[in-house]
Amino acid sequence: MKLVRFQKDGKISYGVLEENNIKVINGDIFDKFTVTDNVYTLNEVTLKAPCNPSKIVCVGLNYRDHAEEMKDKIPEEPVLFIKPSTAVIGPKESIIYPKMSNQVDYEAELAVIIKDKIKDIEEDHVKEHILGYTCFNDVTARDLQKKDGQWTRAKSFDTFAPFGPTIVTDIDPSNLNIQLLLNDQIKQNSNTNQLIFSVEKLVSFISKIMTLNPGDVIATGTPSGVGPMNVGDKVAVTIEKIGILENYVRNYASMH
Repeated sequence: MKLVRFQKDGKISYGVLEENNIKVINGDIFDKFTVTDNVYTLNEVTLKAPCNPSKIVCVGLNYRDHAEEMKDKIPEEPVLFIKPSTAVIGPKESIIYPKMSNQVDYEAELAVIIKDKIKDIEEDHVKEHILGYTCFNDVTARDLQKKDGQWTRAKSFDTFAPFGPTIVTDIDPSNLNIQLLLNDQIKQNSNTNQLIFSVEKLVSFISKIMTLNPGDVIATGTPSGVGPMNVGDKVAVTIEKIGILENYVRNYASMH
């Protein structure tokens, strides 16, 4: 099942995407819901980020090829940081290039959407608490990350957490091709079988630190090939069986 969140005539709703049609959902995707006979085509609606997370927990250095690329040793435990919910944007929305940065990078990632409120979950119980998976772009002001020596400022600008377009509920996340295309050219090309820490390991580990809420996003790390984006660029994260998350890079001044 492919779940979407969309806007139609000023109202935000959830639906199930079937090819180019959206069947409207009655109820809450994190609880009980029914799929109605009310249908819109994709052309009639604006897709939004597929949920509203209370937080986005991101994992650094979780692909072997990326750790090698960054000349970092393989971590013994997951390296975590958080993006604020104010960084969220959806498909086709603009990533705003901040005035205080001179290098903004893309990072294609598989994201996990948490289904219910969880704490201290063991790995073998993780799957029942996952709603599904989506595409995520961990946008990063790389020059500020290097300058600060920690990651909060570089990762937290408004618009630096694009994700979507759908939450896919019934796939195995352990062997999916993942790519990033910049202006239709492949820049990142890997597979989630290269993850150092599995989805089950990550969710369990994070849940032993903090309570995870329905709709929280866990971004599982990026493969090698990260690099800069410039104003005017089109950037697309594409993950097998999930879809394509496309965004555009805009200048701060053009948006204000």
